[in-house]
Amino acid sequence: MTIRVCKQVSSIDIIETRVRGFIADIQHPNKKKKINSNDLEIQLRKLLEDYFEMDGYSLFYRAIETLQAEGQLIPVQNNQYNGRTPALPLYYWVNIKEKANKWDRLEMMKLGNQFDFSFYERHPEWQTKEEWERIQNVYAFLKSSQERKMVSVEERSLELFGHEKFLLDTDSFPEGKGFLCRIGVSEEQLKMVNYGEPFVFWIKQGKEIKDIQRVLIVENLSFFHTSIKLVEANKLDYEPELIIYGEGTKIERSFSFFFRMFPLKPYLFYYAGDLDAAGYGILIRLIEKYPECCIQPALKIYCKMLECLEQKNNQKQGQLSTLKLRDAFFQWFTEDEQALLMQLWQENKRIPQEVLTIETWRRWQ
Repeated sequence: MTIRVCKQVSSIDIIETRVRGFIADIQHPNKKKKINSNDLEIQLRKLLEDYFEMDGYSLFYRAIETLQAEGQLIPVQNNQYNGRTPALPLYYWVNIKEKANKWDRLEMMKLGNQFDFSFYERHPEWQTKEEWERIQNVYAFLKSSQERKMVSVEERSLELFGHEKFLLDTDSFPEGKGFLCRIGVSEEQLKMVNYGEPFVFWIKQGKEIKDIQRVLIVENLSFFHTSIKLVEANKLDYEPELIIYGEGTKIERSFSFFFRMFPLKPYLFYYAGDLDAAGYGILIRLIEKYPECCIQPALKIYCKMLECLEQKNNQKQGQLSTLKLRDAFFQWFTEDEQALLMQLWQENKRIPQEVLTIETWRRWQ
């Protein structure tokens, strides 16, 4: 399956773009300037009506951390913080504005038959020596692309940009994020494909690959092994012929690998994860990313987890989930079940999948 190059602008992109805009306005070409992080967030709230619905502070926090990692912001070391969770320093130094390197317009025109330079016209700060070298490498490749074979993203990235993770690891290579979108070139044009990652799976004894119809994907390793025992005892809901260990968010990257291992035919995919913000997000993103597949929550399993409400615990720190993802997950359940889920949400509690063990399963026999 081909992964699209340009995705719809996400909430974090909106927040980060706004924050970068504020910082750019403050930056001075000759001296550092100091800002108050609380004042900066207040300005952001005024501009975004849905700031709280998109969990704006968490995204604001990530944007500030990104700018700090890039060296544009430097925390003032005075042990003063903004009073929020997670906390940010109350004051930052805004680094001196770097002088933008302007590219030769004639050279841009020579490459204009392959690239769309409109982004760089609007954002001259991206007209750097390093970015131009990357563009030249891509241009040289495209001239002989008809003779090239399809390889992985990592292999092509190493060839063109000097590191196999340039297009994939946005933490280590923030300039790699959106590079193909900036120049208007697709993965197909660069003869590369983002292969899915292999995953751990188990096939029911006596079943062959051609017999598989119902697939259960579970988020956590403990319940993966519990599910296998339950299937062997003919006690697991949905009676899946195949169980996949999703390994948290990894399944979002590895799911496409399924179709390199198993025949292309209709399957029923059931997903069961933790009842928490991260678990909601994994399922809904899978459904949205693979609309051609029949993916749905394993409601019978989730309902058993809701019956273990007494084992709820605190939501993990740093989990991000928008109200849109939450509501998309909740709509699969009855009104009574939604009331319990909303109670968990409002209390900032979660039910881990590990509440379902061979022992607790006995209550439903």
